[in-house]
Amino acid sequence: MLSPEEILCSTQQVIAGLEALRGENRSLLESLQGVMENHPAPQSGSVEQEKSSIICQSLERIELGLSEAQVMMALSAHLGSLEAEKQKLRAQVRRLCQENQWLRDELASAQQRLQEREQDMVTLEEQNRHLQFMLSIRKYDQEEPQLDDKNTSSNKESLDDLFPAEDEEQSQMSQPHHSSAAAAAQQGGYEIPARLRTLHNLVIQYASQGRYEVAVPLCKQALEDLEKSSGHIHPDVATMLNILALVYRDQNKYKEAANLLNDALTIREKTLGMDHPAVAATLNNLAVLYGKRGKYKEAEPLCKRALEIREKVLGTDHPDVAKQLNNLALLCQNQGKYQEVELYYERALHIYQSKLGPDDANVAKTKNNLASCYLKQGKYRQAESLYKEILTRAHEKEFGSVEGEDRPSWSGAEHGGSPHDGISNLRRSGSFTKLRESIRRSSEKLVRKLRGVGMEETTPKENSNAPVYHTAPRICH
Repeated sequence: MLSPEEILCSTQQVIAGLEALRGENRSLLESLQGVMENHPAPQSGSVEQEKSSIICQSLERIELGLSEAQVMMALSAHLGSLEAEKQKLRAQVRRLCQENQWLRDELASAQQRLQEREQDMVTLEEQNRHLQFMLSIRKYDQEEPQLDDKNTSSNKESLDDLFPAEDEEQSQMSQPHHSSAAAAAQQGGYEIPARLRTLHNLVIQYASQGRYEVAVPLCKQALEDLEKSSGHIHPDVATMLNILALVYRDQNKYKEAANLLNDALTIREKTLGMDHPAVAATLNNLAVLYGKRGKYKEAEPLCKRALEIREKVLGTDHPDVAKQLNNLALLCQNQGKYQEVELYYERALHIYQSKLGPDDANVAKTKNNLASCYLKQGKYRQAESLYKEILTRAHEKEFGSVEGEDRPSWSGAEHGGSPHDGISNLRRSGSFTKLRESIRRSSEKLVRKLRGVGMEETTPKENSNAPVYHTAPRICH
């Protein structure tokens, strides 16, 4: 087998030989033609004419050979250019592979940093809730004529604190395989695609950094691509609309976010059905948005419908149903519907205790919310009982039995007085002040135990700014 270079060299030599042969034949032909012109042959078939004919045929064959050789040369040059282009493309592929690996490393590093920031955020949120709870307790040190005055704006709960920053759509996207609502959605015939989960995490990362100029165009471009490939009426488009709505909500663009969520709700109802878990998630997100804007009456029916869907799909005693009950109770509490609030909290508390156990964090949070509702209605006895249950359970969990020398001050019964006297004392804030001091001392013990500090007792004045361990919750979902 000859190499391409050897074939090319041989072809060039053949061309040179054919050109030399063509020159010799042309000179012979010209000499024969000169002889025939000087000495006309008596006959047409003379020797000179035969030789001239043979030489003409040879010249034609030589020209044909030269043409074929030139074609081969041109083909060789074309193949050479193709090979060069091929090598160039291979070099580009190698470079793209290197860039892809670099991008993968950058993405892994960004995800790790995101997890660290999320952990820091959780810590800051816990500290914020501690401070808010201490502030809510401090206002009961002074006598107030009416605790449940509906005309004052201070009694209105801030839904920015009551509802979580990570709402239901976001929790389903970040943990799709561990969410019961997402599992039910998968059984209903729709699962959030992996590419949208990845895009969601990237958008949330940009939004958490305040880089909305990157997050918003990224969402819009993805939404445009989905609509071109799948059409507007598609579950993936609804999911993308939810993500963009969350970004707008973080920018306080509530009107744009509400329009997107309503559009997503319509699409999911058409494509997935009226009773699909994804529809409940969108209803809940829309209710949260209305709640943040103070539109509690508009948010309440949306929250109730989401509750009905969850009860139908997941059952009446599912923890996600309890979460929806908590959200509904918060909306009713901001409207002063305390009887409904008590029913919703009591039902949520029963679900948490029966399904998750008495030591679950949601049990203490729901008890705390219910106690807060009691205080707003002036039901001090019930509120004090719930607070004591929360503290006693926390003390037993961290330090063991409440009996003996370490018996906390709040667990003892009031002696030497009637129950009515205890309630009157709480109304005058004296008993509640003692309860608050007990909460502080217990909180200090818990914090020192977690930090590995000695267990010696300190007075409230020595550490009056210590964070409270059990705080008012922010209801999830």
